[in-house]
Amino acid sequence: MSLGWYAIQTYSGSEQSVKKAIEILVQEYGLQDRVKEVIVPTEDIYEMKNGAKKISARSIYPGYVFIHVDLDTSLWHTIQSLPKVSGFIGESKKPTMLSESDIAHILEKNQNRAAPKPKVSFDQGEVVRINEGPFANFTATVEGYDVEHKKLKLNVSIFGRNTPIEILYSQVEKIV
Repeated sequence: MSLGWYAIQTYSGSEQSVKKAIEILVQEYGLQDRVKEVIVPTEDIYEMKNGAKKISARSIYPGYVFIHVDLDTSLWHTIQSLPKVSGFIGESKKPTMLSESDIAHILEKNQNRAAPKPKVSFDQGEVVRINEGPFANFTATVEGYDVEHKKLKLNVSIFGRNTPIEILYSQVEKIV
């Protein structure tokens, strides 16, 4: 038995449904001895909806599912024929096993989850609208950000003078 980690390419956004389909396949055909683990590495993100903070998970590697499996040709074709699966990652149409260092990095990211990040990210120099607090309805330029404390450093023009302020991510919105 030669277990190895493989990457399965899926339709973006379908990672969890492919994972569930593989888990059902394992149960129905009694493949627990051959398929050891199926993972979709995710990170926590948050967004403000109707004044409430909503935390959800987002795939770190969109379009990929990782599987620890003893892979042979029949199992390879069975998994590849599942809905929303594009195929295994590999050269010359054959699955290539992931290196130990690659999978160690992926598993470490999956197990050591950071604090939730904002769903919307801001770039330096970007113009945003403040939607809460004493500067509500002002526009400002992003000067910096502190992901750990969930704050943005902004420059707001008040009476023709630039004033630096710090504000929470949740109190601003992107101008589209």
